[in-house]
Amino acid sequence: MTRATLMTKPDIAEFFRRLAERLPEPETELQYRNTYTLLVAVVLSAQATDVGVNRATKALFKAVDTPEKMVKLGEAGLVQHIKTIGLYRNKAKNVIALSRMLIEHHGGEVPRDRAALEALPGVGRKTANVVLNVAFGEPTIAVDTHIFRVSNRTGLAPGKDVVEVEKKLEKRVPDEYRMHAHHWLILHGRYVCKARKPDCPACPVSDLCRFKAKTVAV
Repeated sequence: MTRATLMTKPDIAEFFRRLAERLPEPETELQYRNTYTLLVAVVLSAQATDVGVNRATKALFKAVDTPEKMVKLGEAGLVQHIKTIGLYRNKAKNVIALSRMLIEHHGGEVPRDRAALEALPGVGRKTANVVLNVAFGEPTIAVDTHIFRVSNRTGLAPGKDVVEVEKKLEKRVPDEYRMHAHHWLILHGRYVCKARKPDCPACPVSDLCRFKAKTVAV
């Protein structure tokens, strides 16, 4: 991906002001019932769409909403619920394993600690950041493909990998917008600044964006 020139600090502040004005309280599109089911949903969402995960977990989370219930369901039982999701066998294995770890090491509760979260099977930095932000209200920024693309394309926080982009966003996003920056950027990338054809004519921050090959209205 070709990097854009760096967006200025005043433009970054205006960028987020406009996104916040349009959607003051953005939320995850993953459906969940508690912190545990949020964790499971995020693990399942790797290389899958939120819509697909929600479809698969609708019945699952009605019956299974604790690590204990998940372990009782077992890997084979979980597979029957999530087999429409990519990499479902490996994900089922991880979900059962992380559920056991939660019971054995955390009293069945999801820990509010990055290192403890990342020690769980199937949980990486991005998943830990989502859980810390959504469940515990910490101003973390989980960089997925959408955020990586938007950050590079706009000049907001260009970087060669997701960790570099995350670190730059932590420095460049104004404090007052940090809590919801993750969701604003994901939703912007998912519905406006799309991968193949960004909808620049409908973009509320198009004039601030440093992307040179902007699309035009038909």
